[in-house]
Amino acid sequence: MADENRIRSFKNKGKDTEEMRRRRIAQTVELRKARKDDQLLKRRNVDASEEATSPLQESNNSLSPVTMRTEEILHGMMSNDETVQLKATEACRKILSRERNPPIDHMIRLGVVPRCVDFLTRNNNPSLQFEACWALTNIASGTSEQTQAVVAEGALPKLQALLLSKRMDIVEQAVWAIGNIAGDGAETRDMVLHSRVMPMLLALITPETTLSLLRNTVWALSNLCRNKNPPPDFELVKGALPVLAQLLHYNDKDVLADTCWALSYLTDGSNEKIQAIIDTGLVPRLVQLLHSQEITVLTPALRSVGNIVTGNDNQTDIIINAGALACMSRLLSHNRFNIVKEAAWMISNITAGNSEQIQKVIDAGIMKPLLSVLQTADFKSQKEAAWALTNYTSGGTTQQLGKLVEMGALKPMCNLLNSKDWKTVSVILDGLNNILSAASKLGEGEKVAIMIEECGGLDSLEALQSHENEKVYEKSLVLIENYFSDGMQGEEVPHTNQDGQIVLNPQAFQNAPSGGFNF
Repeated sequence: MADENRIRSFKNKGKDTEEMRRRRIAQTVELRKARKDDQLLKRRNVDASEEATSPLQESNNSLSPVTMRTEEILHGMMSNDETVQLKATEACRKILSRERNPPIDHMIRLGVVPRCVDFLTRNNNPSLQFEACWALTNIASGTSEQTQAVVAEGALPKLQALLLSKRMDIVEQAVWAIGNIAGDGAETRDMVLHSRVMPMLLALITPETTLSLLRNTVWALSNLCRNKNPPPDFELVKGALPVLAQLLHYNDKDVLADTCWALSYLTDGSNEKIQAIIDTGLVPRLVQLLHSQEITVLTPALRSVGNIVTGNDNQTDIIINAGALACMSRLLSHNRFNIVKEAAWMISNITAGNSEQIQKVIDAGIMKPLLSVLQTADFKSQKEAAWALTNYTSGGTTQQLGKLVEMGALKPMCNLLNSKDWKTVSVILDGLNNILSAASKLGEGEKVAIMIEECGGLDSLEALQSHENEKVYEKSLVLIENYFSDGMQGEEVPHTNQDGQIVLNPQAFQNAPSGGFNF
């Protein structure tokens, strides 16, 4: 049991890969729930004549708003007169572009989708192409069924062809539509990737690219890197890495945010993928963005850095050496719960490394705010802080474990034994076992046991004897039998300070072997 716990506390070194994968998937699910405010999978182009929020402008501002009934729209689109076609298609686009309750399903049932797809090929009438492309963009921004209605009519290759248009408004609208298709899920994402759209999107990013087109292109690129089940073929997306590395230096929060989201998806994978991203040289700038005041940039930047430190020790060192630890105290005290949780998760991956890395966490002054998270933060953040502490106890030297006890870790750890989440309780039990085991080998086990008892930990351990989860029951039983049974009580009176708090013998920890223990 102890050996198993030891192994699981180290990342990628014989660690239970299913356990590691489960935690990372759970993290991704939590992030996805919070992502609605941070980055949209699909975006609708609201009518610029009615709303001031559209990045694109009307192709012809002199046209008055068209008011036609839907049946008239379809009839006009089916006309052989291109003037009538354009007027009807514009009316179709306007209905689909209104801010509230656009009748997407109704327009699909009328049959406008195949007609719009056909209009995409009218190279002699770019205004018609533009209106049709805008209408399809908004249809594809809806549900998966609505997006599929666009895909099923063969829109993708025609939209791809529009990326070569000489009119930038058409190019941008085509990028937008393709981004919505790619954002629908792994299946449509792969369809877009296999159509070789990625190199065409990358070619659109030049020093002369307008900000509006750049924003939409980077967002579309991020959708091509998105989704995990399955993840995109890395061979098809790695070509974007040099461009993403350059975009990290762009001075626009929307471009930065979507670039960081793309990197957060690409770093969520094997060590080989992580290394490919490190090799672009982007780590120093990515770490620099952890200081960003823009929450939309900070969130994906933190997630990207956190993913990199799930890699091997060398990859983690690259993040540490770039100065990532310098801002972690601030992030652990952030007013956004999600940032605190992500920061604690990142620290848990660093403390899962070697004792030198743990020492750098200590030297950066991170442990005090981390213990504060463990004690007072929301439960999701507490759970990540619990992992960080237990990983610390498993990979740290005996001196580092002694330091942890001195910093007051036992009280918040014991408090979490009352958690309703059995997995968190199990993690804390492992951490307490590691601390007690180390202390016992130094002759300080009884003192630590008394400290745990004074924190209310023994009462909690005894209550866990009736816990419904077998792992929790077994771990709490082992702790009580090994460290709190009558046979463990000695005659020595623990030394206390002026406040009556028990003081460990620091000499015992300082004289201990520097390599820690092999539990």
